[in-house]
Amino acid sequence: MNGRLIALLAVIVGFGILSTLALMDVGYLGIIEPHFKSYGAAQVFVDLVIVCLLACIWMAQDAPQQGLPAWPFIILTLVAGSFGPLIYLVVRTLRAKAA
Repeated sequence: MNGRLIALLAVIVGFGILSTLALMDVGYLGIIEPHFKSYGAAQVFVDLVIVCLLACIWMAQDAPQQGLPAWPFIILTLVAGSFGPLIYLVVRTLRAKAA
């Protein structure tokens, strides 16, 4: 297992723990609601939406070259944000190692 894969898995686990705690604390809508209370919070939310959309475009273009379907990762990104691109990078890395 290379350093890149270890780092990706560490980020997924850490972010997964944080996301679970946030969901348990305020629920799914409670995570989104604060982003509509100020322009600063809205800017952060819109920035994250833009980055996730750019990641979806990148995965849609990159996945066929890697022999992977893009749609599961795009759906995951639309539902769970950064988890989609992070898991895509893990799968992409593992697939490259297997080839």
